[in-house]
Amino acid sequence: MKKVKFPIILILDNIRSLHNVGAIFRTAEACNVEKIYLTGICGKPPRKEISKTALGAEKVVEWEYKKSILDLIRDLQKQGYFLVAAELNQRSINFKKADYKFPLALIMGHEREGISDEILDLVDLIVEIPMLGVHAKSLNVATSCGIILYEMVLRVKS
Repeated sequence: MKKVKFPIILILDNIRSLHNVGAIFRTAEACNVEKIYLTGICGKPPRKEISKTALGAEKVVEWEYKKSILDLIRDLQKQGYFLVAAELNQRSINFKKADYKFPLALIMGHEREGISDEILDLVDLIVEIPMLGVHAKSLNVATSCGIILYEMVLRVKS
C-alpha cells in the first residue's frame, strides 16, 4: 500500500558533506516527504558516501538537482509553498512555537556558512532549535533537519 506523501519538501543548499546528504535522505524517507531538491554544491546520488548513510532511501525518495536555489524558491512561491529556513538569525524563532502552513518547503544550509541573507530575505519564516548546553551553538545539519522535520510532520498530521 502506497502512503500519501506529506506536503513537505526539503531544499538542501550547499551541504558539503555527502554523509549529511545521505542522512537527510534517510530522514526524508522516514517522514514520507514529497521531494528533496539539492542545490549549489550538494553532492548527488549515486555516491557511495550518500548511500552509506541513506541506506537505500536515495533510491526511493524523489529528488532533483537545481543549480539556482533562488529560481527554485521563486517557483515554489508561485506554487503556494510556505518557505521555512532553519538558521540561527536575529529573526529566527523556536521551531516548536512556529506556525507552519502547508504545503511547506524546509531549507537546510551549508554546515558552517548556513543560509545566505539573500535567501533568508525571501522566506516566510526562520526557525531555530534552542541549544540547552553551554558550548554548542548549533546541531549537525542532518540532526537539525530530523528534529524540525518530525515536528512539521506531527503538525500536518493533527
